[in-house]
Order: sequence, then C-alpha cells, then structure tokens
Amino acid sequence: MASILRATFATAARHGARLLSTLAAEVHPARRTLILGGARSGKSRYAEQLLNDARRVVYVATGLPPGDDQEWAERVLRHRERRPDHWETVETTQVAAVLRAADAPVLVDCLATWLARICDDVGAWDDKPDWRQRLATEVDDLVQAWRTARVPVVAVSNEVGSGVVPSTWSGRLFRDQLGVLNRRMAGESDAVLLMVAGRPIRLEAP
Repeated sequence: MASILRATFATAARHGARLLSTLAAEVHPARRTLILGGARSGKSRYAEQLLNDARRVVYVATGLPPGDDQEWAERVLRHRERRPDHWETVETTQVAAVLRAADAPVLVDCLATWLARICDDVGAWDDKPDWRQRLATEVDDLVQAWRTARVPVVAVSNEVGSGVVPSTWSGRLFRDQLGVLNRRMAGESDAVLLMVAGRPIRLEAP
C-alpha cells in the first residue's frame, strides 16, 4: 500500500509541476513574443496585457501622428487611454535603436505601420532604383536588434496575406514585404501568437 501511495503522489507531483510550468508560461511573456492578427482581432490589447505587471514598459508607437485626421486621432487616443500612466511612450521608426538601448520591457505597436513608413522613406512607392536594398538593410537591422534584445520584447503586426490579392502594385508590394518581415521576426521569436476574434492561438515552430 505504501508503495502505491508513493507512486500516486509522485505522479500527482509531476502533473502538478507540468501544470505550474504551463501556467507560468501563459502568465509571463517569453523573451521575444510576436503577436499577429487582422483588424480588430485584439492583438494590441493582448500584447498590452502581457506586460501589465511590469513596473516600467517602453511603448514604441510606429504610426504617424494623427495631424488633421480625426478618425486616426481617435484611434491613437484609445490606445493611449488603455496604457498605464507609468509606461513610457516613444513615437519613432527607429525601433532597432530603442530595442538595443532598452533597460525595460519593450512593446512595439506595430510592425505594419513601421514597414509602411520605411517603405515611404526608402522610395518603395516610387520604385526608386535602390529601394529594395535600402529596405533590406532596415529590416536586417530590426531583426538583428530583436534577436539580441536583452529585455522582454513584444511586437504586434498585421496578418494581411490571407485576404484578396490587392488590386494595386503598391498594395501587393506591401503585402509581400510585410509577409517577409513577419516570417523573419517569427523565426527569431520565442513565442508567436495569432489573434482570431480576440482569442490567442499559439503557433508552433515547424
């Protein structure tokens, strides 16, 4: 009887340890977490929740300032109101530099707006002769900084490759380049999640 009880307790202990390990992985974000999703999928909100317990967070906003666009201004305001007061917001496209200098967890929201602005900076929309090389350099720099980040980092990006084929050359260019960026960032991430209707789905490495 004693041996049966010992075996039972040992089995329960192993199951308990595995459960605690699973719960810890769900509560504490991985070192590098990439969150993908479509419009209004809940990806930004979920990313913010992952870092809610951090004493300090550097929030990197990559979108353009709203200017006279009232609808965009309201979007930006909603995002700001959700963030804790003690979070530091940095509005920039120099994401790689922020990642390298960070001494606190970083949340990047989002890679799609970052890519759109970089495409504009390197002349992709005008099909300038050297835009592909310049874009590749920017992406390489970002991926390298993401790979070597010394603090927990979370990045949000749009998943745009599952819909209809864009009708314009620039739309197809952006879709393809964002797909490449997402794939490369995923390859350097410890956890990759796909948000669908507010529910996170963990994507396993191939």
